[in-house]
Amino acid sequence: MYHYTDSGLKNVWLANGYEIQRTPYGEGVSISDLDGLFVAICIALAKKPSPLTGSEFRYVRSVGLMESQADLAKLLGHNEEAVARWEASGKVPSWADQLIRRLYLTCADGNVSNASVIERTKVIKSAEKHRIVLCRAKSSWAAKTEPKCGGAGIAA
Repeated sequence: MYHYTDSGLKNVWLANGYEIQRTPYGEGVSISDLDGLFVAICIALAKKPSPLTGSEFRYVRSVGLMESQADLAKLLGHNEEAVARWEASGKVPSWADQLIRRLYLTCADGNVSNASVIERTKVIKSAEKHRIVLCRAKSSWAAKTEPKCGGAGIAA
């Protein structure tokens, strides 16, 4: 598996869909369907059973929703410094965690039922930390979460 850290996230692993290549500057990695990978990561984060970390919140905000800190702050009725503080400290308020997940899922898939989104958010606080493992299928990326455990991988 490949430990994909280019995203700024520490818990994303690719099971396939990548190729390690030698370059004049050392090893390089080529990833299939990078845009699809970004979507799969955001969906996995929005559906993960544990609270979002600050870096995960930043990823969904910037990559998934393509919102600046200032724009998201305005949407939430807060100031830009509050959003920056949540992302830097990793202390994202529960309401902001749940709201950004719902916003992303609504943008990504207009057919997400409110009941299923609400049900997922009920288990967020009680879940243990998970890592996200992504597999490249024929035409898209698929994500699953699994309990974090020790293990080696190739870091990006």
